[in-house]
Amino acid sequence: MSANNPFACLPEAASFTVTSTTVADGAAWPSAQRSAGVPGGKDVSPQLSWSGAPEGTRSYAVTVYDPDAPTGSGFWHWAVADIPAAVTELPEGAGDDTGPGLPEGAFQLPNDARAARYIGAAPPAGHGPHRYFVVVHALDVESIGIPADATPAVLGFTMAGHILGRAVLTATAETPA
Repeated sequence: MSANNPFACLPEAASFTVTSTTVADGAAWPSAQRSAGVPGGKDVSPQLSWSGAPEGTRSYAVTVYDPDAPTGSGFWHWAVADIPAAVTELPEGAGDDTGPGLPEGAFQLPNDARAARYIGAAPPAGHGPHRYFVVVHALDVESIGIPADATPAVLGFTMAGHILGRAVLTATAETPA
């Protein structure tokens, strides 16, 4: 794993709590959250619950990002925007092709594989352990105002001035050589 901190260049934000019944902070992804392209992988998005968001939160965005991917820019596995402020949980599997567990108004952006859904972990064989930052961003706007076909990087850039808080859970994955 590299020392790359994906938050180092971002404005500081209050922290709040995100938990998951799918994966514990610092633990390895279960098989279902791995890519369907690896044995046992199913591309199932994790269950997430959050609490303690800062006052003034008007919506949330959720992202899953691997800064250790050998791309020079990391790899975005999932991005969901415009989650209403009253919502504090996403069920496991909410990030499939149709987003059945997403609340009304929320939408998934295309990940780095260009699919508007969650895509599981699949670090290259022998590349070592990768970190997956699962982040719930508390925002001061009801809608971030980007098109549904925008990239997660555009979401991140657009959110930068609207982030009130950030809840982070880190999962890991490694594919043996």
